[in-house]
Amino acid sequence: MADGKGRMRKRRFAWRRRTGAALLIGLMMLSGCGRISLEAQEAESAFLSLNTYMAFTAYGKRAQEAVEDARQRVEELDALWSVTNENSEIYQANHSEGKPVNVSEETAELVSFALEMAEKTDGALEPTIYPVLRAWGFTTDSKQVPSQEEIHALLSEVDYEKIMLEGSSLTVPEGMELDLGAVGKGYAGDLAEEAIRAQGIGCAILRLGGDIQTIGSRPDGSDWRVGLRSPWNDGTLGILRIRDAAVITSGGYENYFEDEEGNAYWHILDPKTGYPAENGLLSVTIICPQGRMGDALSTALFVMGREKAIEYWEKNGGFEMILVTEDGRLLITEGADERFTLGEGRKEEIIVLTDQEDKAADQAAAEK
Repeated sequence: MADGKGRMRKRRFAWRRRTGAALLIGLMMLSGCGRISLEAQEAESAFLSLNTYMAFTAYGKRAQEAVEDARQRVEELDALWSVTNENSEIYQANHSEGKPVNVSEETAELVSFALEMAEKTDGALEPTIYPVLRAWGFTTDSKQVPSQEEIHALLSEVDYEKIMLEGSSLTVPEGMELDLGAVGKGYAGDLAEEAIRAQGIGCAILRLGGDIQTIGSRPDGSDWRVGLRSPWNDGTLGILRIRDAAVITSGGYENYFEDEEGNAYWHILDPKTGYPAENGLLSVTIICPQGRMGDALSTALFVMGREKAIEYWEKNGGFEMILVTEDGRLLITEGADERFTLGEGRKEEIIVLTDQEDKAADQAAAEK
């Protein structure tokens, strides 16, 4: 936990500093596609957008058109949502001195979704935390621990409930800043998927930084195999088999720094304290049909911590998850456990989470 001076306790496991965008990928494809028929032509588009490396691969007669359309779609969205591009709609809203700004349908839908998820997660997902994140230096190359006074002052301007969205009219109060980074990449993946499907493609994989979104199965009809990276930086934690699903991970190991005393500070902040969320979790992986939902929940549940994350899953459902704890355990929901295989030589303990309604039904059946 953060102490009175905002320091987090030292990690009890080894952290190894990484360099290069490729090394920050939390999910890695471990196998290529199977045997491809002549009709299943392969095309790929790799590019930088939304501050991350992306690679879209599609299979089919119009695969090349599909990945090019998807890339163009994502680049259009990046131009709308950037917090630093003076021409973006989000930048203009953030610097409008509290006046309403007309935004596109895509921006309005994303803001609406972000505010909805902020409410559903009781503020664990906070789209107005950007000024505090910037004070820590996570948006720049200069990271530092801000003073408690600075954090306290900035938190007074963090409150998603003050963001006003009426149709296409977006109002960000003066002194506040809206950042859609916690949901934008997943939403962009969803719209990229739509663009690919519009070309009649039923087999594709979208790599958005460390996030994965799949369309259908691999060309040979088998599941896609996605490797979940170990947060201890010692290889692959395990393999997920998926199709028509998104796999989104948030973890403290993705973006962090250490002070001179070896205390680690990561970029996922608790909106209630302004300090890195410190609750015994190292990573949260969400498996669900939509990238936007996985993006939002991976961040929010990391902030919530283990118990509240499990409660949220039991109450809401609609997704599977893998929680990696600091003490070396994997808490996996039933649906994810069926598709997850622990990596060779791994010794982490796996605890399968069972839905409470299913437990009650099983108990009632046993009593009859």
